[in-house]
Amino acid sequence: MEHITLLLGIVIVTALVFDFTNGFHDTANAMATTISTGALKPKTAVAMSAVLNLVGAFLSVEVAKTISGGIVNEDGLKTEVIFAALVGAILWNLLTWLVGLPSSSSHALFGGLIGAAVMSMGWSSINGGTVVTKVLIPALAAPLVAGLAATLATRLTYRIGRNTDTKATAKGYRAGQIASAGLVSLAHGTNDAQKTMGIITLALVTGGVLNPGANPPMWVIVSAGVAIALGTYLGGWRIIRTMGKGLTDLQPQQGFAAQTSAATVILASSHLGFSLSTTQSCSGAVMGAGLGRKGGVVRWSTATRMFVAWGLTLPAAGLVGAGAEFLTKQGPWGVAVTAALLIAGSAVIWVLSRRNAVTHTNVTDDEIRDDATTTGAEPAGVVTTAIAAVQPPPAGALAAVGASSDDPVKATISAPTSTTTGAMADPARPATV
Repeated sequence: MEHITLLLGIVIVTALVFDFTNGFHDTANAMATTISTGALKPKTAVAMSAVLNLVGAFLSVEVAKTISGGIVNEDGLKTEVIFAALVGAILWNLLTWLVGLPSSSSHALFGGLIGAAVMSMGWSSINGGTVVTKVLIPALAAPLVAGLAATLATRLTYRIGRNTDTKATAKGYRAGQIASAGLVSLAHGTNDAQKTMGIITLALVTGGVLNPGANPPMWVIVSAGVAIALGTYLGGWRIIRTMGKGLTDLQPQQGFAAQTSAATVILASSHLGFSLSTTQSCSGAVMGAGLGRKGGVVRWSTATRMFVAWGLTLPAAGLVGAGAEFLTKQGPWGVAVTAALLIAGSAVIWVLSRRNAVTHTNVTDDEIRDDATTTGAEPAGVVTTAIAAVQPPPAGALAAVGASSDDPVKATISAPTSTTTGAMADPARPATV
């Protein structure tokens, strides 16, 4: 470490800051469903997740090697390029956290790295084959595979327990949720902490400290694991709220199926060296679990905003990374200006987040998500209407989704708390499009 220059030290610190934001940005992946179903208290859940994230960081380095020696060509790559890439990734993470959208921290990092490398050395610096096979294809496949697995698992779970007491089985599934949430946290540490290990290792290679193709040193593994664990313990409560209550209303059986499916997909991808987005895997699993229960629905308005954020992550982080690289290659003053802009942008986002703070004390409150709670429920769209038609919802607040609009008696029985203004009296009732 005696050969680390000032610029390289700045890059390492910035990488650990990104790792920290990755931790609180992605806490929802492991713990949102566990918190929303009441299996664990919020602070207990994030503490458990933090510990297992730290443990998971020591289990593998396959993903780290993919990033440090696969996405971009190391020849001619400068240290300031990595700094610019991290600026793009951090700002996108903070922006999506502010609006409560579970975007991919992995893709933010990749986008920033690709944008900065292209600005520095041109398109020839990007290994297109690696990007397609180990980034883009997994990005498309992960939510679909996890969602399908969660749908099938949810249906199987309800079929197995159809003749048992619902309350009794719910207790068992809550215990199962704790175990499956721990597995997701372990998988998250195995996959996501390695991305920071890989980016620090790449910086050390560009700085001449390590030889190309070297594995991450132990101090890199430890520091990356600690940083993501601390971020996880802080808790990204805004995104936990969206994942736990904004996409669908989950019962313990669904939460268990979603988390188990997501953990399986993430661990398999880590073993193969695919730098998978844990956010997309877990979000897909939650939606799949929502559709797997009869009468369950997905709030497609929230899901659509989430899909848009996923699509924008790579190009948006890439543009910011390219702009940051344009400044950093001007010399030391450019690096200083870029660092100042990063700090200023982060501070502004933090101040804005305090206007409507979400903490462990109100993360499970229901007055969230859309304007449906204040302006009236969104009209049922084609998807929700079709699901309600073929899968009659159970009695309760959600039964109002399947009630016929021309049968006022049925509608009144199904949703006795509805108001004369059409506003949603039960905030937990799904807002659909």
